[in-house]
Amino acid sequence: MSLVDAVWEHLATVKRWLIIVDNVDTPTRIGPGSGPLAAGRGWLRPHGGGVLLVTSRDTTRQTWGPDADLIHLPPLADNEGGAVLLDAAPHAGTAAEAESLAVRLGGLPLGLNAAGTYLSVPTSRHRTFSAYQHALEAEFADLLGAEHPGAAADPEVSRRVVRHTWDLSLDQLHQDGYTLARPVLQLLALLEPAPVPRTLMTPELVADATGLPATAADVDAALAGLHQYGLLHTPGATAPGDGVPPVNQLQLHPLVRDVTAHTLTRPEPTNTWLAAIDEHLTRAVDMVTGMSGRTGWPTARLLAPHLPAHLDRSTQNGSSTARDTLGDLAGALNAAGATSEELLLRRRILADRERVLGPDHPDILTSRNNLANALDDLGEHRQAADLHQRNLTDRER
Repeated sequence: MSLVDAVWEHLATVKRWLIIVDNVDTPTRIGPGSGPLAAGRGWLRPHGGGVLLVTSRDTTRQTWGPDADLIHLPPLADNEGGAVLLDAAPHAGTAAEAESLAVRLGGLPLGLNAAGTYLSVPTSRHRTFSAYQHALEAEFADLLGAEHPGAAADPEVSRRVVRHTWDLSLDQLHQDGYTLARPVLQLLALLEPAPVPRTLMTPELVADATGLPATAADVDAALAGLHQYGLLHTPGATAPGDGVPPVNQLQLHPLVRDVTAHTLTRPEPTNTWLAAIDEHLTRAVDMVTGMSGRTGWPTARLLAPHLPAHLDRSTQNGSSTARDTLGDLAGALNAAGATSEELLLRRRILADRERVLGPDHPDILTSRNNLANALDDLGEHRQAADLHQRNLTDRER
């Protein structure tokens, strides 16, 4: 009889036992043999008179089998995250300030622990929750994106360092054949901190940005692997009704996005990758605005938060075509009744035209009129009336 069979034969005669197997980063290595864990013939068996608790980054039912109770651990709630910070650094500020920092860190325990540990050290440069939160914008690479010299050789160190912890999952995915998992994650991190329509993450975008060969199957596998290891989430979508299906969405945890974006090699591949993203955002808007009826409306709403940054980058490169792209999408959002998203784009279009064209260009009047109409649709009638009055005065002049 093998050792594992002997252990489980004994456990069958015992009640109320608890076995904890922590940090199973590579489930396939839990032996004996090379059989799947879901078969229940190795060290992990879903039966007996006690509880077998396993912690892992792998979240798929295929790995653990139908008898396992999968418990997904979400980030901490805002007030709970604030309490963690207050426990670690009780003199760093108020409960409200701690909660605000916890929100910025997305309730991720690893990030909360890193921030709390930093603030608890008397010699740290930033000594309050507010100061640390403010410093994250300019010093993210030093505060949460810093490398640890021992991480490469010791997985235990990697698990405790924000900069390295997700590398464990990405390395495992690469070893398992998901060669595009890391570049796909990096591409998503260069987009805005908002859901991304699945249709944007095409093989053409991946290939154009990274220079790597990419098929639809490769991208599907990469996204599935990232989701399997909890690096990617798929929030639900609301369809506009009348038989229009919801749009699949991709979203990164804010801290995963920040760390990934800050650890890209700069200025390359960032510039090349952003150029590819901008080209495919333009294509996505062209496709959505060319759809008949309501078909493109859900995707249009998802694209909207990513276009202001697209406009900023295009303006820096001396191109004005991005304004037309924003205008086209704003028109689709108007038809969809997505006034908040439309208003975001109308404001950015007007501001950009005022900066580039000056206050007396006819296009300014058109953009101001469009913004006023969007404000009126949103119920901001006084602001809309003021803009219309200003337009009337300028046209008379």
